[in-house]
Amino acid sequence: MTQVVVPVRYPLSEHSRATLARAIEIVEERGGQLTVIHVNQYQDNHQPSRRDLKDAVEREFGRLSDTRYVVRQGLLVEETLLDEIVAENADIVVIGKKQAGRWRRMIRRLVDDPDIETFLREELDCDVVTAEH
Repeated sequence: MTQVVVPVRYPLSEHSRATLARAIEIVEERGGQLTVIHVNQYQDNHQPSRRDLKDAVEREFGRLSDTRYVVRQGLLVEETLLDEIVAENADIVVIGKKQAGRWRRMIRRLVDDPDIETFLREELDCDVVTAEH
């Protein structure tokens, strides 16, 4: 079964809604399970719960079957997301265009080629879909 992971902001931004919509399309096309993840940065005062995230997504998209909602704490969002992608054994990661830029900056610190799709494909053995907004 295909495992799709989609990181989003909470509360859901316009970009997060578009990215999530693309992830839902992929799950519907290919079948599988969806993991919606939000990373609370340690320095943020607002700490939404898994229930808050689930309620926000369901208000926008209705009830989603085979969907897991995850809220993690982290200092660096991208590193926390990488940990979750590995833990979920993701087949596909759907990121927004804005997220792709942040990932490139992080990866540039690790390697010379900031191609996020190639890096994640090689390092995590998963496909990366960049959602257009």
